Amino acid sequence: MNYKEALNNPIFNIISQSAKQLGLDCYVIGGFVRDFILKRGNAKDIDIVAIGNGIQLAKQVAKNLPNKPKVQVFKTYGTAMLKFNDIEIEFVGARKESYHENSRNPSVESGTLKDDQNRRDFTINALALSLSEDNFGDLLDPFDGIKDLEKLIIRTPLNPNITYSDDPLRMMRAIRFATQLEFTIEDKSLKAILKNCSRIKIITKERIVVELHKILESKKPSIGFLLLEKTGLLEYILPELTALKGIDEVEGQRHKDNFYHTLEVVDNIAKNTENLWLRWAALLHDIGKAPTKKFSKKVGWTFHAHEFEGSKMVYHLFKRLKMPLNDKMKFVQKMVFMSSRPIVLAQDIVSDSAVRRLVFDAGDFVDDLMTLCEADITTKNPKKFNKYHNNFKIVRDKIIEVEERDHIRNFQPPISGEEIMKTFNLKPSKEIGIIKETIKEAILEGEIPNEFDAAYKLMLEKGKKLGLIKNS
Repeated sequence: MNYKEALNNPIFNIISQSAKQLGLDCYVIGGFVRDFILKRGNAKDIDIVAIGNGIQLAKQVAKNLPNKPKVQVFKTYGTAMLKFNDIEIEFVGARKESYHENSRNPSVESGTLKDDQNRRDFTINALALSLSEDNFGDLLDPFDGIKDLEKLIIRTPLNPNITYSDDPLRMMRAIRFATQLEFTIEDKSLKAILKNCSRIKIITKERIVVELHKILESKKPSIGFLLLEKTGLLEYILPELTALKGIDEVEGQRHKDNFYHTLEVVDNIAKNTENLWLRWAALLHDIGKAPTKKFSKKVGWTFHAHEFEGSKMVYHLFKRLKMPLNDKMKFVQKMVFMSSRPIVLAQDIVSDSAVRRLVFDAGDFVDDLMTLCEADITTKNPKKFNKYHNNFKIVRDKIIEVEERDHIRNFQPPISGEEIMKTFNLKPSKEIGIIKETIKEAILEGEIPNEFDAAYKLMLEKGKKLGLIKNS
């Protein structure tokens, strides 16, 4: 392979010239090199390591660029960053690191390229291409990272026990790369993660969530969650999921393993949406089943109100992981809470009123809810599988038909509270709520169309029944 092809972008010549002006050697290292070899598309970020002062090199590069971009300096980390077109370029001086037991933040001192490659997390991320004039484009691969790329293996440059104990976030990164690249984690490395899994407790929740997001956004998220479970990490991060593991049997009656079912649902939904929060909903849609699981001789295993319980658990899970407690969390809650509604609908004859209620309750998210419920079909019985999917198609068609006719999505009542107060000369009172609820129910049941005249007529009738209109 001609590695010089990786350096076609004019920015690399500018970095090379800038390094020469400062008398430095420098290299492009890590993900950019790995992804070029794997043909993974255009890079959005590039890491440059200088044998010397990386911040000084960044400033020199900015000076040599026509648009003189602003250099962001992160003194604490000894790094600097600038943007060239749509690419973020980070500069750092080569360094060696030593770690303390209770922190993933190392003590850092200047080092050689070899020192810098030694501190990298994986062999496939230690690959470097020289930007120095005399050997421009040469590959430096001290740990056989190229072979690991060919074998599709995640391996640490040094002893994996030390690598993961020093910086436990690397355990998450190993699993994330294995998921994104569909690579295998080398056996020694996998055992080291299992041995060091409790060290994840020193990592901030925010850092863990970044890696979880990347696993969830991958083509087949189950790879990552199976590895998280196998290595013991999942118990520390998402115990709500590990609680779903296992099959209980009483008097010959069993239930399905809800953990593996959940992972199937997440993989299914990943084929149909890139919406991260809908993928979260798929991951959490059954978490209420562990605390609600009961067995009775009459009906066997039940998970009564698991959707309601699960939606409450979403809030506590998001709060614990320091995830946003805003509309994103509320969206996931709503999806979990409503996750069984279309499934129940799809089992029966689909009535207009049931569809109207579904659209009323789901609002703008009814399509997302349908996508989640379709992903929830994991039966291996082809007859049942086809039946459910056909029924869901009927529900989807019915949603379009009902919505076009009745305009239930983001429902606004055709009669306002003010109109009711004016008509009956009322002050704020419970009668207003009763009349509004009567009109809403009549529209959802299809007894009247979602129109002002029909609603006004019903308002007068209800007002009369409530004694708000005196008979003359």
